Amino acid sequence: MPSAARPPPAKARPEAAGALSVFDYLDHRAFLRDYYVDRKQRRGQSFRSFSRRAGLGSPNYLKLVIDGQRNLSDRMARRFAQAAGLSGDAADYFVELVRFGRATTTAERAEHYEKLTGFRRFQKARPLDAASAAYHSKWYLPAVRELAARADFEDDPHWIASMLWPAIAPAEAAEALEILLSLGLLQRTDEGRVVQGELLVSTGPEVRSIVVANYHRTMLERASASIDAVPSDQRDISSLTLCLGADGLRRLKERVQRFRRELLDLSALEDAPVQVVQMNFQLFPLSKADGGSRK
Repeated sequence: MPSAARPPPAKARPEAAGALSVFDYLDHRAFLRDYYVDRKQRRGQSFRSFSRRAGLGSPNYLKLVIDGQRNLSDRMARRFAQAAGLSGDAADYFVELVRFGRATTTAERAEHYEKLTGFRRFQKARPLDAASAAYHSKWYLPAVRELAARADFEDDPHWIASMLWPAIAPAEAAEALEILLSLGLLQRTDEGRVVQGELLVSTGPEVRSIVVANYHRTMLERASASIDAVPSDQRDISSLTLCLGADGLRRLKERVQRFRRELLDLSALEDAPVQVVQMNFQLFPLSKADGGSRK
């Protein structure tokens, strides 16, 4: 840790019009880098002057943080936010961004990501991320959307709640309807019926969002519960253990991704869908790829 002096009493300046917005970032180091470059070009700011504003004794501590050689505590994050002219929600967002960057597990990252998406200015700056976070926040949201493909779908929370397994509360079903309608994933026709909006929803071949990763974890738990709760003739849970060559993993992933797209196309051809199902794919190593050590 650098030696620290008392921070100056100067009040943090709010973000100026046209200035960088911290809400555009999901990496606090990237924000600090862009902030420093911008201030250096416009005002000739140095690492030393930033350290002075943050009340730090080390003149190059900002550079060490940007380069990933130092981490910030919550207390230091507050100082850095002040030195960067952030206040109010912007300063709070920066501190949460630092916590998100420090997280070491998916569960921790999911917790802090959820807090980041709660900031209104995040939702305005990153509408697609906010929509993805909302859609994958509850396991039953995609299920309700697929349920709307039924010809006899009722936008009645009590009917929806009773149709899902496991059943959810009518209040949860009402919230799901509101979220899906607001995202355009469900639409109300001129006749007043609720139907699906965009036909297919996909996050792409790789999981790009911490929220989506959390959603997958929930669906794995649902799959585990179905072993005891669902008769075997209504489910299919199986596995393969394979030994692959040097390029085998890549080829296997490509085949899984192609098969997944085929299943999406097949589902779009259903004439009279009546039941929502979930299909999970898991591919992970059970051994190391190299020879390992021989002692």
